[in-house]
Amino acid sequence: MKPIFAAAPSASARLALVVIISVALMVADHRFDRVQGLRRAIAVVLTPVQYLVDAPSRLWRWAAESLAERDRLLTENADLREQQLLLRAQTQRLSALESENQRLRELLNSSIEVGDEVLIAELVSVDLNPYSHKILLNRGSFDDVYTGQPVVDARGVVGQVTEVTPLTATVLLITDAQHAIPVQVDRTGLRTIAVGTGRSGVIELPYLPNNADIDVGDVLVTSGLGQRFPVGYPVALVDRVDLSPGRPFAQIEAIPSAELERSREFLLVWPRARTRALAVDG
Repeated sequence: MKPIFAAAPSASARLALVVIISVALMVADHRFDRVQGLRRAIAVVLTPVQYLVDAPSRLWRWAAESLAERDRLLTENADLREQQLLLRAQTQRLSALESENQRLRELLNSSIEVGDEVLIAELVSVDLNPYSHKILLNRGSFDDVYTGQPVVDARGVVGQVTEVTPLTATVLLITDAQHAIPVQVDRTGLRTIAVGTGRSGVIELPYLPNNADIDVGDVLVTSGLGQRFPVGYPVALVDRVDLSPGRPFAQIEAIPSAELERSREFLLVWPRARTRALAVDG
């Protein structure tokens, strides 16, 4: 009986057939250029497959390059921020130095105008007690600072030294309720005593009668009486005058000329009279 299905060709026969077809195609392509169209068709079919095969590799390269670029940008951004902070700090420092130089020039100019011997001192601290108006300066007995010594800034009288250590001096401000200073009205020469009120930025003239010749805007300067404060230093500007007939004394308030809450540099003053007396004693 014959088999229903013919036997399949052997493996050797199939291999021989593939080799013959391949050789025939190579010869035809080389001699007659007959398979160029087939090659193009195969290339068209395989191109998307190649893209799909290469996609993971391309995606990996893109991700690696993106991460590297991100790290580079982050590092560059951090460096730029650091440079910006440094430049800002330098700019602020230069601005502070410029302001300090301006204040020192004003101090030196004021010392030249008054003609007394002076020494520049810097603020160390401010007394935080609300009932006491005092500051601490970085000059002391090693610099010949003495108790009762006048202290001024570029605008006017600040106060006087009340305590001295070898390296520091405590200054009682003119606004302290315990402070009093002889003054005169620059416009009229009227003399009186200016007393601290215990309030920031205000002093008063409690001993002038109701008929005193004084007006808002009058300038108060040191009178020189008591020989502690040299004559002619600005003290305050009259801000309020109340001449009520029912009271024996006028109520007069003034704003200190000195920048008591802003100044950082001050002048310790040796009045010329005291300097001459010390020279004679020496």
